[in-house]
Amino acid sequence: MDPRIAPSLLSADFARLAEAAAAVPGSDWLHVDVMDYHFVPNLTIGLPVVQALRTSTDLPLDCHLMIDDPDRWAPAYAEAGAHNVTVHAEAAADPENLARDLRAAGALAGLAIKPGTPLEPYLELLRGYDTLLVMTVEPGFGGQEFLADVLPKVREARRRVETGHLALAIEVDGGINEDTIAAAAEAGADVFVAGSAVYHADDPDRAIRELRDLARKAYA
Repeated sequence: MDPRIAPSLLSADFARLAEAAAAVPGSDWLHVDVMDYHFVPNLTIGLPVVQALRTSTDLPLDCHLMIDDPDRWAPAYAEAGAHNVTVHAEAAADPENLARDLRAAGALAGLAIKPGTPLEPYLELLRGYDTLLVMTVEPGFGGQEFLADVLPKVREARRRVETGHLALAIEVDGGINEDTIAAAAEAGADVFVAGSAVYHADDPDRAIRELRDLARKAYA
């Protein structure tokens, strides 16, 4: 596996998002947290900002939609040029059809699950998805502590990938830093969302390289 690091703009300066994107040229994806103050108790950015970002950076945009009614809203993010659009299993009314719509609009389709949501009910559904996002904190706010007790879900998803039952990337989001990334990598994650660990560092791009190196060592 080759680890991919996705810096989260949630931890960047919202007044300088284009500059924040330019500060991490070594990132693999740029993670964009969309929150609507309904599905989660926070309000961040939406489609117009994603459209503006798409014209400001060549980095693949990884849009994580923490919103109600993603069946209605998510395809527009794919049409706006997002590389990966992730919706929550707990919010989607028809996640199977939604995955098809996202792919038809040109994006990868991602399915996210909260820490308390079991993986098993979604294993068959995940055959139609390109990424699985396992939340390692409760969605809604950055800067939370990593929840190691969700890692069995990552291990099970990796086992399913290795046995050929699934073909997808396994992403983790929440509390990923130099102290936690190895555990997530050892469990089988290969995409790592990191907010504070990147954007609160003196050199964000160097922080990305260091996180990637730690994940690679954990794979060895």
